[in-house]
This record gives sequence, structure tokens and C-alpha cells, in this order.
Amino acid sequence: MSQELRNIAIIAHVDHGKTTLIDSIMKQSGMFRDNEKVSERLMDSGDLEKERGITILAKPTSIAWDNVRINIIDTPGHADFGGEVERVLGMTDGVILLIDAAEGPMPQTKFVLGKALAQGLKPIVIINKADRPDRRPEEVLEEIFDLFIALDANEMQLDFPTLYASGKNGWCVKELEDPHENLNPLLDLIIKHVDAPKTNKDLPFAMLVTLLSYDPYLGRCLIGRVEQGSAKVNDIVKAINLNGDKIENGRLTKLLKFEGIQKVPVEEVNPGDIICVAGLTKTSVADTICEISLETPMQSTPIDPPTMAVTITVNDSPFAGTEGKKVTSTVIRERLLAEDETNVAITFSESDNKDSFEIGGRGELQLGVLIETMRREGFELTVSRPKVLFKKDDNNKISEPIEEVIIDVDEEYVSTVVDAMNKRKSEMQDMRSSGVGKTRLKFYAPSRGLIGYQSKFLTDTRGTGVLNRLFHSYAPYKGDISGRRNGALISTDTGKAVAFAIWKLQERGSMFVSHNTVVYKGMIVGEHSRDNDLEINVLKGKQLTNMRASGTDEAVTLVPPRIMSLEQMMAYINEDELLEVTPLNLRLRKKFLAYKDRKKSTR
Repeated sequence: MSQELRNIAIIAHVDHGKTTLIDSIMKQSGMFRDNEKVSERLMDSGDLEKERGITILAKPTSIAWDNVRINIIDTPGHADFGGEVERVLGMTDGVILLIDAAEGPMPQTKFVLGKALAQGLKPIVIINKADRPDRRPEEVLEEIFDLFIALDANEMQLDFPTLYASGKNGWCVKELEDPHENLNPLLDLIIKHVDAPKTNKDLPFAMLVTLLSYDPYLGRCLIGRVEQGSAKVNDIVKAINLNGDKIENGRLTKLLKFEGIQKVPVEEVNPGDIICVAGLTKTSVADTICEISLETPMQSTPIDPPTMAVTITVNDSPFAGTEGKKVTSTVIRERLLAEDETNVAITFSESDNKDSFEIGGRGELQLGVLIETMRREGFELTVSRPKVLFKKDDNNKISEPIEEVIIDVDEEYVSTVVDAMNKRKSEMQDMRSSGVGKTRLKFYAPSRGLIGYQSKFLTDTRGTGVLNRLFHSYAPYKGDISGRRNGALISTDTGKAVAFAIWKLQERGSMFVSHNTVVYKGMIVGEHSRDNDLEINVLKGKQLTNMRASGTDEAVTLVPPRIMSLEQMMAYINEDELLEVTPLNLRLRKKFLAYKDRKKSTR
């Protein structure tokens, strides 16, 4: 007899505590032995997820509670990975909306909630981190209600149940005065409030592929929900795309369900089950796996288009091929095509001679994560500055992507931030005090103006400000926005940088290299203190003669070099510059390494 089922997703803005709450649910539901060592943020299994403390890929898990199997999907909170959220909501019958008790609804809350309400899902609202000293639960609840109304929620959705919780400490309550014991009220509410999947076992088997992952033992794993019918191991099935065209026939060699963080093999799957299928080689996301007799594909949720793109080419610097194994355009192309197949939120296009590739995505973070992943896989490549993807209407008028930007900042920095945003052609929509000396600013800003602004924003607010952004709409082109930064300091030669040379040149600007860093001609080694580029020699050591001993001068005191992350470097470069990415190093360089070639290209 099949077990009763509930399928839910946890949605929230980045860093509001989704993954931590799932940890506590799994521990309290008896998934682990009492003496079993369990790491934090179990669902964030990727290296980059652990390092950055964010969820990048949506992942299913499941627990048993009161004889009901609850499938829970952890979703990313960052707007750049919104494509994952849009797809997985189709596998669920309800959502848990998690909102920070101090921050309240944020841009990504609005985005994910809008998608969930549009699909007719019934939400459960949890005001999380209710033990924060700066909590404001009553105001946050009012803000949530206003957000539901603004997003055209129906009456059934507006009648949402609310719980107060601390995911980290593992408790939730209906009223804040109730004793803080465990998460049982949440699990009971899921069973009571979320509908069981509507299914029909008598129809032919069909499931829509929603996620694709790789397993070292099983190979390609296709994850989705069984929409109708049932299937057994070794059944013969076919895969069809959204147009109904057949992709391949195959056999279900392995069927797996999720239990905790494990995939468990099963002999049979039934309607409503969230399962993993192995054994099909060409089927991908948005395809339907079904019985041979079925001709109609399952409908897939359309994904919002990308707003930003980078161009990726082969590394042609003097050090090309010395640090990575995968260096040719063929292997780079194959890797990008594989990414395009599994990640519906990116787009792939290539030049006519297949030596440069344009990858479109939702933002700098999503593109940066892809490039960082490839770097760790042993690839060498060069990356251009991110560019915004414009649209042309029938009258040949250009429109550009506009983002909704919400900034929380100390009152003393408000004027600095407003001035910086105005220079970026932003329009202020709202400004209000959010208590404890903080102000919340809301802008509509062109995506172009925000490229590279994050690091300047952190400098302007002494690291205390929080900036969140989300795609809002396309609007008419806003005109020119003044470019970045000062000029670059460019190395005139190839070799190892010398402390003495760097020391003498420090007054020219801030350095990106330190003593013994290997540099080459045309590589950017620092930022000039003025707005023009300057060629410098960082290899020139002290000239020693029999009249001058090496130890008689004053000590060389170096300012620590300026270190930037991959995304900061991508946003930092100008149109005539590139970012060289290898498994060991990130280097900034001019497109044309020789001075005369650069001169020729500017004419």
C-alpha cells in the first residue's frame, strides 16, 4: 500500500535560513541516530555552496512524519539562480515562505512568492529568526500581508497560516508566548494545510524532468515528479520534448526515491512521488519520460530570459596551457553545451568559426559560479566584461533591463548611496526608516549601472550596508552611464615582480601583485591613481655597484596588494580588457598585449 504524500518547497530571500531550517527538521524527524555526526547545512553539498554559504542548486529530500511521507525541496535564495526555483515549484502542492523577523520581505521574497501564487500554490508563512534582538514580528506580518495583496493573491492564498520560528535553534510556535520546544507544529501544519498530490494511477506513466544531476555511480540522474500512472524497474519508456518529438527510447534501469540526504533504490514508483531516474542518455530538463503509447508532453513552466552575458574564449596569454589541462576551444565548447543542457536559466551561442562563446545568465553571480566551477575542473579560458542584453521593439527602439534595488544602510551613509545611485541613472521609489538607525531605500536602476557597484557600495558604507537586487522589467534605454574607475597600471615586461620595483611604484596607484608574482607584458598589475593607463616595469630590481651595498638603504615597506574575487574582477574590467582564468590564478590583462596594437585599436 502506497504511503500518503505531501510535496512542498521552501522559498525565501537569500540568507533567511531555509537550509538551516531543513537541517533542524531532518534531525527532529528521526533521520539520524542520536550518536551520528551531522554537519551543518546538509543540503548545501557542493564545494561552492559550502564556501559561500548560499544554495545554488535546488535539491529534494524527504522525511516521514505521522505515517506521511513529506518531500521537501530546498531552493536557492539568490535572484541569479531563480531559474531553479521557477522549475521546482511545478513539482510541489504547497510552499513554506520563510521571512526574516528583522529584515521582512525582500526583493527575492517578492519574486519567488509571485511565482508560487501564480501557480495556485497555498503558502505557509514562517517568520524565522524570531529570537533576534532586533526582531519586529508584527510589522513584518503586516508587510507580508501587503505583499500578498500587491501580488494579487486569491482569497484562499490570503488566508495563510503563520508560525514564528528559530530554524537554527529548532523550534516554532503559533504565538510568540508559547513554549519554544520543537518543530512539531510546523510538521503537523504541513500535513493539515498542504493538499495531497492529485493523481491518477490508471493513466499511462508520465513524468516531467525538472532537475538534472550527475552521480559518480549512476551517471546522469533525471529528477522529477510522477504526474500520472506508475512504473517499475526495467519498464521500457520513451522521452519526448515540449513539441512532442521523440528524443529516445530507453529502459528504466534504476528508480530511486529521496530519503533524508540519500537516494534509495525502489522497485516501483507511483503518482505524486518525486523520483530520480537513471539509464537515459539524451533526455534533459523540460522533457517528458512516459509510456511508449503516450504522444502529448507535460507542459513546462516558461523561464524568465537572461539579462546579462559574457564572452568566453580560449586563453591566449603567454602563460597559456601551463596551469590547466583543458585549454582548447573544443573542450570549452563541449563543457558549455553540457551546462546549457542542464541549466535552463542560461543561454549559449557561438561565433561562426566556433572559437568564442556567449553565455547569457541572470547576473554576475550566476555567471561567476559557472566560470569558477569550470576553473576547478581544470579549464583555462578568458572572459570578457559582462554586458547587458538589450531588446529592440518593432519601431527599432532599444529597451534595457531594469532592476529593483533595495538597500539597507546606516543613516549617515544615505546621501552617499543616493548620490552614487543617481549617477547610475536610478530612480528612487521609496525611502523609509527601518528602525535602529537604519534606512531602507528602494530604486529602479538599469542593470548596466549596477555592474561592479557592489564593491564601491561596500566601500562607501564601510561594509555595513546590504544591497539586494532583482530583475524588474524592460524599459526604454536610459542613455550613457559614465564608465568605471581610474586607468590601469600595465606591465611592460614578462618575469617575476620585484619588491623594490613595487615599492618605488606604489605612489602611482594600488597594486594587484606582490613580490615574486609572475607577470607578463600587457598584464594589468594595478590601478592608476589617475584616469589614464600607465605602462610600468615591476621587474626592475636595485642596481648594485661596488660603491653601493644592498643593505644601506631604508627598508622596503610594501602595502598589501588588492585582492578581488572572480565576480569583482569580471565587473572591474573595461571593454578593452579581459580576465584570464586558470585553475591556479586569476589575472587581469589588456585584450591587445603589445602597446602598438592597443594604440592601433583605439584609432
